[in-house]
Amino acid sequence: MSAFSATFSDAFTLLASFDHTVAQIVALSLQVSGAAVALGTLIGLPLGACIAVGRFPGKSTLSVLINGMMGLPSVVVGVVVYLFLSRSGPFGGLGMLYSPAAMVVAQTLLVVPLMAAITRQVVEDVWARYAEELQVMRFSWWDSVTTLLHDCRHSLLVAVLAGLGRAMSEVGAVMIVGGNIDGATRVMTTAIALETSKGDLPLAIALGVVLIVIILALNALAYALRHWAMRRFG
Repeated sequence: MSAFSATFSDAFTLLASFDHTVAQIVALSLQVSGAAVALGTLIGLPLGACIAVGRFPGKSTLSVLINGMMGLPSVVVGVVVYLFLSRSGPFGGLGMLYSPAAMVVAQTLLVVPLMAAITRQVVEDVWARYAEELQVMRFSWWDSVTTLLHDCRHSLLVAVLAGLGRAMSEVGAVMIVGGNIDGATRVMTTAIALETSKGDLPLAIALGVVLIVIILALNALAYALRHWAMRRFG
């Protein structure tokens, strides 16, 4: 058996045996990314909808800024969060650095602009069609935001999935603020980078396979739920 085949064989052996190390890393990855996406949904979706519906000076500038922040370099976000959470930083007393909580903060800062930008575009398109109707019905600004968010809820799954994809594939920021500590802050992406540099390719490949399968499964589930909801509720 060639070295290439042997590496993949060892990787799938790890998966088949439900290796404890793999399971621990995957569980932490899901916890951190799930928490970041939940926070991103609570912040990013209303923020994007408010920008779409609102009328205020600098709206265009804010929209451009949000769109530009979709491509924020993760290492820059990691350094900024590190400075805020370090002992000399304003939040150093919280003791969050090198913890899953710090990783959640970093990932949230990365996914919020992405989710807000997608939401703004989706809601803005719907607002253009229903603005006059909602104004005639004397809907307040906030009522319009919540109504449009509810009306676009199926389409906004795209924003949530985009945020999830960015969170789960993140390496730089979580490496800086989490430290990639074994058994404490090691997630799939940082473990893949570390194990590849160490030459432990079977573990790196096993984690990569799990990461891809999780993302594909979540996208398939969201696709099925969206179509089911649209058929049932319109």
